[in-house]
Amino acid sequence: MKSGPYRAQFVSYVLAMMADNVEHVISYWVVFQKFHSPALAGFAVLSHWLPFLLFSVAVGGLADRFDPRRIIQCGMLLFIVASAGWGVLFITDTLEVWSAMLLLVIHGCAGVLWQTPNQLLLYDIVGPGDLPSAVRMNAMARYLGVLVGPAVGGVIMLALGPSHGIIFNTLFYFPMLLWLFWAPARQALAAPVRVAVRGFADIAQTVRAIGKHRVLTSMTLLAGLTSFMVGNAYNAQMPGFANDLGHGDPGVSYSVLLAADAAGALLAGIALEAWGRLKPTPQTAILLAILWCGSLLAFASVSIYALAIALLFSAGFFELSFNTMAQALVQLNAPAEIRGRVVGLFNMAGLGMRAFSGITVGVLGAAIGIHWSLALSAAVLMAFLFVLRRRVS
Repeated sequence: MKSGPYRAQFVSYVLAMMADNVEHVISYWVVFQKFHSPALAGFAVLSHWLPFLLFSVAVGGLADRFDPRRIIQCGMLLFIVASAGWGVLFITDTLEVWSAMLLLVIHGCAGVLWQTPNQLLLYDIVGPGDLPSAVRMNAMARYLGVLVGPAVGGVIMLALGPSHGIIFNTLFYFPMLLWLFWAPARQALAAPVRVAVRGFADIAQTVRAIGKHRVLTSMTLLAGLTSFMVGNAYNAQMPGFANDLGHGDPGVSYSVLLAADAAGALLAGIALEAWGRLKPTPQTAILLAILWCGSLLAFASVSIYALAIALLFSAGFFELSFNTMAQALVQLNAPAEIRGRVVGLFNMAGLGMRAFSGITVGVLGAAIGIHWSLALSAAVLMAFLFVLRRRVS
């Protein structure tokens, strides 16, 4: 945080992440009130994560070839278009299912144009020496946005109503949009050789390129396995867990459980920054992921509410720890000429695969119960991680 450019990036990142979550709060609420469509709610999840699966590598290739600051600005503009579009349709009462689906897709594409280039921008701002710290701090910023966003969204809806409130929300994207005009640029001597962007062919080429890099392959596999098997699908099932725990009002219980997960992640960021002695290695990242699996397995098995909160707190702690360590290792070890593609592949695995975690936890939960589905998914994932750790040791 001693770096002026990084402080500006951090503040604007928190505001943009908060605006992202405010838009979810308002738009999901209005869409539910108007359509009461579980199918549309499911499409909202897919439209959020599938663009990461399909386009992360391509966007990483664009960030290799062009200025990542301009790509992020395109993402901010799409976020503004989405929020303003919701507001206009709410005010005119012309929202239909097809237009809601279109805006959800625009929002999902905006996220892809933001996240991968922003990781490359971090490298340009702080350099390799402080990159692990910058990655952890940005992860903390993401969780701050997730924590603050719903509360701010609720206040905005009460004060301005959903229609004008979601238009007001566009203002929170402007600090990032404007700051990027003055953000530090990639050094000319450090600029990679420009490689043509070839769309989906870049995915196979990038996989082949990292095939002999044990750190890159192991961390990409770690991201893909954890996202596919569990991801954040248990968050969507949290009302059911709160109800099964039988502690007071399910709505309040639900909020406390989600807050415990996010609070654990925030503490992890603060603790790792203050301690600074946990050396980033593939073995350590995988061990932290195994501890995350253990926390979720125990959470799925307990019936004591206070213990469930403690276990979710530890799950949030370990999740931020292994995710940020894996991301930093990928950025530090990626070949300079294809760093954007490698980071994009990591994001494709770590974020895009979340689209399928609803099957392993959610659909399976409908058949055998959410406790058994989460426990089974975490146990299978833990077995895979032990194998992965043995292969990289």
